[in-house]
Amino acid sequence: MLDQFGKQIGVMSKSDALQKARELGVDLVEFAPKAVPPVAKLISFSKFKYQLQQKEQEEKKKNKVSDIKELRFTPMIAKGDFDSRIKKARGYLEDGDKVRFSMEFRGRLIARKEFGERILQRAIEQLSEVSTIEIPPKLIGKFMMVQLTPTKKRKQTESKETEVKE
Repeated sequence: MLDQFGKQIGVMSKSDALQKARELGVDLVEFAPKAVPPVAKLISFSKFKYQLQQKEQEEKKKNKVSDIKELRFTPMIAKGDFDSRIKKARGYLEDGDKVRFSMEFRGRLIARKEFGERILQRAIEQLSEVSTIEIPPKLIGKFMMVQLTPTKKRKQTESKETEVKE
């Protein structure tokens, strides 16, 4: 049994706990019914619900939902365009987002799939230190797609923690 401040009162029967709750004018809330003996707390029920809601919100903040960023290529992409897309993809991966490359084959280029495969392999190789292949290259209609997932977490959070300590 715990009081409203979280201090342990001790083990007592259910009737004694209910009597104590009535005396203090609060509710008796059971925390862990499967524990031996069951754990209960003397607290107002509305305050208890509020605390649970706050815990859930904190957990949601900690869980970052990773977005999937899509970058498109063509089989005849110029070197500068390719390099700028790789730079953008590297930034997304370092931020913790997944990256999907899609290669669009227009017109007669569908007959030359090897051009697209070469470009996607080059992109995978250049990003190999910050990513792993989640979905290998596969052809879906006139698009060839590959999806990469980040291997390292953000460096920014580490630098923020060191700034706070200083």
